[in-house]
Amino acid sequence: MSKVNESMTIMDVLNMDPGVAPIFMKHGLACLGCPGATMESIADAGQVHGIDVSKLVSELNEYLEKAEA
Repeated sequence: MSKVNESMTIMDVLNMDPGVAPIFMKHGLACLGCPGATMESIADAGQVHGIDVSKLVSELNEYLEKAEA
């Protein structure tokens, strides 16, 4: 199973499964097509946007676990 971690970019995760987009948007990362999505790590984006990165990563991994089941 693929696991998301804080060092991955948003685009890395979107390429794994585009269905994760609503999870990013729920956490305030709505500009999924912006250049930052391909260059910044999830940790960096979380710091800039003031979000709980560990909660975001946890939700992404929960989604991917269910999608792979």
